[in-house]
Amino acid sequence: MTVQTVSTNKSYGGVQGVYRHASQATGTDMVFSVYVPPHAEGAKLPVVWYLSGLTCTHANVTEKGEFRKACAELGLIFVAPDTSPRGADVPGDANNAYDFGLGAGFYVDATQEPFARNYRMWSYVTDELPKLVAENFPVDAKRQSVMGHSMGGHGALTVALRNPHRYRAASAFAPIVAPSLVPWGIKALTGYLGPNKDAWRSHDTVALIEDGAKFSGFLVDVGEADNFLKEQLRPELLEAACAKASIPLTLRRQAGYDHSYYFISTFMGDHLHWHAEKLKG
Repeated sequence: MTVQTVSTNKSYGGVQGVYRHASQATGTDMVFSVYVPPHAEGAKLPVVWYLSGLTCTHANVTEKGEFRKACAELGLIFVAPDTSPRGADVPGDANNAYDFGLGAGFYVDATQEPFARNYRMWSYVTDELPKLVAENFPVDAKRQSVMGHSMGGHGALTVALRNPHRYRAASAFAPIVAPSLVPWGIKALTGYLGPNKDAWRSHDTVALIEDGAKFSGFLVDVGEADNFLKEQLRPELLEAACAKASIPLTLRRQAGYDHSYYFISTFMGDHLHWHAEKLKG
């Protein structure tokens, strides 16, 4: 698979790159970013996957996430995909809403028209892009972890629960933990997967845990001043599900913080140090 370099910049001794390729999964060109820290020639490095939230592209965390200093110190590759397919021929929400369609792929493979052809973000982030990154960057495929924000937090937790032997760690900022029960998720899952709620369970963190999925443990931060906390995020449901299933969960409620990248960047270093510890050896 051919990768086109859009830009590269030196940062903390490493290289922050932005890249484009033609995706077979989505049928479109896709753009993603990769930070490669300074490293010895021939070394293979652990990789942290970061899944972004509603309305975002790769650029939001790349420009505002403040992850490079920690990644350089810890020797972590940091990969940030886009959140949906893009292009003039890609269907979007007819009402131009921010929470469905372009920028809101929800990390599922759509089965409903007109989205089924392009909105295959599950296959893209769990299969196609990892293979592409492994072919073009010094990645240690046996040392991978995943994290995300909001919609991307939902993606990170479900990806980890469905692939527990691939990812050594999973964390999230303000994740949508029970999309089957909240407005953002109900709209997206109905639109992409149809009205049969049984089909939604494999893309719902709480439902996956209820159905027996296991993981080694999660780190989750939520802001107590987040406007979406009570209606859309529902962290108490994750807390209850993990407790019942004996899945270790560190849930931190951060006073005064909201849903923005001011919140994410504040605690990004904590998360990356936590991931680095899990990715050792």
